[in-house]
Amino acid sequence: MERWDAHGNVYLLTEEPLDAARVRAEVGDADGIVQVLARGDDWAAVVIWNPDGSTAEMSGNATRIVAAWLGTERTTVRVGGREVGARRTDNGLIEQDLGEVRVAEPERVAGLDVIAVDVGNPHAVVVGDPDDLPLIGPLLETHPRFPRRTNVQVARVEAPGQVTARVWERGVGETSASGTSAVAVAAATHGSGGVVVSFPGGDLAVRLDGGRAYLTGAAERIA
Repeated sequence: MERWDAHGNVYLLTEEPLDAARVRAEVGDADGIVQVLARGDDWAAVVIWNPDGSTAEMSGNATRIVAAWLGTERTTVRVGGREVGARRTDNGLIEQDLGEVRVAEPERVAGLDVIAVDVGNPHAVVVGDPDDLPLIGPLLETHPRFPRRTNVQVARVEAPGQVTARVWERGVGETSASGTSAVAVAAATHGSGGVVVSFPGGDLAVRLDGGRAYLTGAAERIA
């Protein structure tokens, strides 16, 4: 298995057959495993496995890793019910079209003001102190409001277009960064335009335009 990094989010990548038991046995300290089911010169169909053996509908960082692995100027990564288009930028980063983003009205969950966001996978954004994530993350991930569990972000708006956040990923726990979480945070706090979301693992750039999200970041093979 190859080992890849995207802003501190580490995934293993393989074309070998996987099941939940093998994932749990081999994931080690990685944030998940990307299984390539099929591929062509400029496209791939994948499954994204969480360390606990569950699967994720979408991952911005994992699909960007696949785009970097394919190595073409433009790629399409199919995961779940979505196709993620990606292109290499002039500065060597990868911009992805993650598709439609849906933002729900704020609601009260477990005594917290929560904004649910759908980026092809579920998110629950709380505007507050990111240092509260270790308490808020597990509380919301398994709350009955989210019967299939949810990813959780606690975000603080520093200035227009600039947000600091930490993320608790469903089936993983806290991770250093998350692509779809960056989109969820940007959509919940800004709604449109360009937003830089700063995670412990680094900055991700989000552009929200016409209800669609575009995510720009890096990915590199590390082993």
